[in-house]
Amino acid sequence: MVFLSNAISDARIQGGAESVETTVYGTRWASEDVPRFEMPSGEMPSNVAYRLIKDELALDGNPALNLATFVTTYMEEEAEKLMTENLSKNFIDYEEYPQSVELCNRCVNMIARLYNAPMHSDQEEALGCSTVGSSEAIILATLAMKRRWQNARKAKGLSYDNPNLVLGANCQVAWHKAIRYLEIEAREVECTEDMLCMDPQKAADMVDENTIGVCAILGSTYTGHYEDVKTLNTLLEAKNEANGWDVGIHVDAASGGFVAPFMVPDLEWDFRLSRVVSINVSGHKYGLTYAGVGWCVWRSPEYLPKSLIFNINYLGSDQASFTLNFSKGAAHVIAQYYVMIRLGKTGFTKIMTNLTKTADHLAEVLEKTGHFEIMSEGNGRGLPLVAFRLKEKKHYDEFDIASKLRERGWIVPAYTMAPKVEYMKMLRVVIREDFSRSRCELLVKDIHAAIHSLDLADEVAIQMRREHHETHSHSAVQKNTNAVKVMIGSEDPADDPKKAPVIC
Repeated sequence: MVFLSNAISDARIQGGAESVETTVYGTRWASEDVPRFEMPSGEMPSNVAYRLIKDELALDGNPALNLATFVTTYMEEEAEKLMTENLSKNFIDYEEYPQSVELCNRCVNMIARLYNAPMHSDQEEALGCSTVGSSEAIILATLAMKRRWQNARKAKGLSYDNPNLVLGANCQVAWHKAIRYLEIEAREVECTEDMLCMDPQKAADMVDENTIGVCAILGSTYTGHYEDVKTLNTLLEAKNEANGWDVGIHVDAASGGFVAPFMVPDLEWDFRLSRVVSINVSGHKYGLTYAGVGWCVWRSPEYLPKSLIFNINYLGSDQASFTLNFSKGAAHVIAQYYVMIRLGKTGFTKIMTNLTKTADHLAEVLEKTGHFEIMSEGNGRGLPLVAFRLKEKKHYDEFDIASKLRERGWIVPAYTMAPKVEYMKMLRVVIREDFSRSRCELLVKDIHAAIHSLDLADEVAIQMRREHHETHSHSAVQKNTNAVKVMIGSEDPADDPKKAPVIC
């Protein structure tokens, strides 16, 4: 038997009897620039839109090599599958998605117990909420402290116009947002070369009758240090008793809240201390969940004024709400619950132990090179990271090393320390779950290579490289072409138009 095929005529082809599609790169959209400023008038096929965007995103850094961020870059496939299956759920719709809310309640319960919240009375039960991250949690906690202080001052017939918050100058930018947005005076404890985080004695000395609270950081962004919450608690107890005040502590455990309980369980920093009234933690940092979830827990309802809680029923049921935003996805809360029951305390302990060992190994290797001084704590006494700086003055600095490592794909941040010690430059490597010992060894080799290359380069070549980077880096190009400078008019001298923020 012979199989015969027809040769299709031009007439049939022109008549549309047969259609032949090219690849994405054979379409007209591949030969045109992508829309940048105005929504296009026409539409394009989904596969074309997907490919064009995917190709642009290929220029992003590799998350696995991003050693600047504390934010989780790895989750198991089962967790990702759960997130994908629940992307369409709006967490705020309690009536429609009651089980998602139940998972959130379970997370709050687990975190409250992890932080040793009082459980002796049904009248003083801890309460908490999920947030989109620690920035929202910090603003909510600060608002609660401010409102509680105002209520107490009003009840006594005292002025409540000048609230202040005591915190270290090493605080993360979220705290600057909170005090500016909520119009609170910041009393910052300055850092020194010998004390790169908040000194509890200096903090207590700044407290007065207008202090709404003191912020203590469990895991400084700069160096990973745990601040001495226990000593601060003792000092505040004495000062409160002597003056009849009621100044509490908020612990910013954004990074350390899922590390310290497993690495240094005997360290007293949480609700075991009488003056600790609230704690925030980022689920998307060492809570091992992708970016988009944080938590805030209050010691008891006494510390979260009812006037801040909104009760609504227009989603189908009566529900209480204490958030800055309204709608948010349920997927991240579900993922957090997955991580907590998947790992348990044993799993978290194993992971944090490995991260700490890797951080200690990296610190030891870097110190042995003779080039670097280690500025972070080891052996689990701080976050699993390595903050380091050049031991001696050279014709290149930490920023040059970071730039050189970028050529190999590593994103290692170089930065200056907090105010008053900003002359100190540092590099920082954050050890996350997916940063294995073998990957650590690759980084060490590339740091050695970067140092060797910079040692061979002369000062003129390095300066030319800096100037080129300042002009042609992605951030510089973005700033020069797309930035919109916002000039804020205000009587507040802090709002200097010359320092107006750039909104991209």
